[in-house]
Amino acid sequence: MRTTANRLKVVAALALAALVTSGCERPPIDEVQGGYRGTAMVQMYNPRVVAAQAANNTVPVAQAAAAEGGPLAGTVYQNVQVLGGLSIGEFSRTMLAITEWVAPKEQGCAYCHEGANFADDAKYTKVVARKMLQMTQKINADWKPHVQATGVTCYTCHRGKPVPEYVWFKDVDNTAAGGLGNRAGQNQSTAAINGSSLPSDPFSPFLLGSEPIRFTGDSALPAGNRKSIKQAEWTFALMTHMSQGLGVNCTYCHNSRAFNDWSQSPPQRTTAYYGIRMARALNNEFMVPLTDVFPAHRKGPGGDVAKLNCATCHQGAYKPLYGASMLKDYVTALAAPVPPPVVAPPVEAPPAEGEAAPAATPAETSSTGDAPAGVKQPG
Repeated sequence: MRTTANRLKVVAALALAALVTSGCERPPIDEVQGGYRGTAMVQMYNPRVVAAQAANNTVPVAQAAAAEGGPLAGTVYQNVQVLGGLSIGEFSRTMLAITEWVAPKEQGCAYCHEGANFADDAKYTKVVARKMLQMTQKINADWKPHVQATGVTCYTCHRGKPVPEYVWFKDVDNTAAGGLGNRAGQNQSTAAINGSSLPSDPFSPFLLGSEPIRFTGDSALPAGNRKSIKQAEWTFALMTHMSQGLGVNCTYCHNSRAFNDWSQSPPQRTTAYYGIRMARALNNEFMVPLTDVFPAHRKGPGGDVAKLNCATCHQGAYKPLYGASMLKDYVTALAAPVPPPVVAPPVEAPPAEGEAAPAATPAETSSTGDAPAGVKQPG
């Protein structure tokens, strides 16, 4: 009897351990093999999580196509600085789409525009929107190694919200609990690092600065080895964010038998490599310069503007919107910078018969009545 009771205790303990180590996720869990058998290159997906994300990754219906031709927006409307080279039909269509993508509920056009004067730049949101349009064009034109032909639109990040759900600010609190000095960016559980004790701001050094992303050392001894355990912890923090932001585990980008070996890594690792550099470039080229434009209530505790990371676009999906392309419906406006309209100078009508020719301007004559220097006179 005692043996049977002990066995039952062991079984109960094992069952409890299995429950704890499973992360409290009840089965079934879908598994997708991404490599050869035996390499542990497996992605695990919770069908319930995927189903819950489906609504947020549904692509809205594109605006109806504009009629071809017509005058250009920059020649009809005032102060059209980015999309002036579009026809007025395509321009209006793009504005309607942006309203749907960014402010579809209460504000509408008034989120960026002041009353009936659409040319006015009084609202900071209009200045920011102009910069974000340029950023979208930049991504689609110059960052194809990351976004490929799928591209991005304003909806990729905003998903119908004026402010994207996933943005980040610098971590300015480095005070350890209990007056224990500087915590060196660690031991503060945040959602960005999935509640771990890793450095809580992995974005400032890698997605704003250009600190090297290091993991393993080149030698066993510390002499000359610049890849320390501390640096590895910062790398783990960034990788944790990427795993959460894309809804994948490590083997989505790395081979489990040799994490550091590029030759054995899946193609996704190269795509992620460019994604890190893209996020860094966009933060420095487009977001940081807007610091003086944003009001105080839109900035972080340290007075910095919101910046983007992997989750800003991906929002828990291995590909934003599960790889659906919205750019194909807005190629003219968003695939690359739009050339400004070419405005021909006005042509003066010749004088009517019997009228005197217009007087020459000072630039056409000299003080002595001679032709300007360098111009051959008749005779």
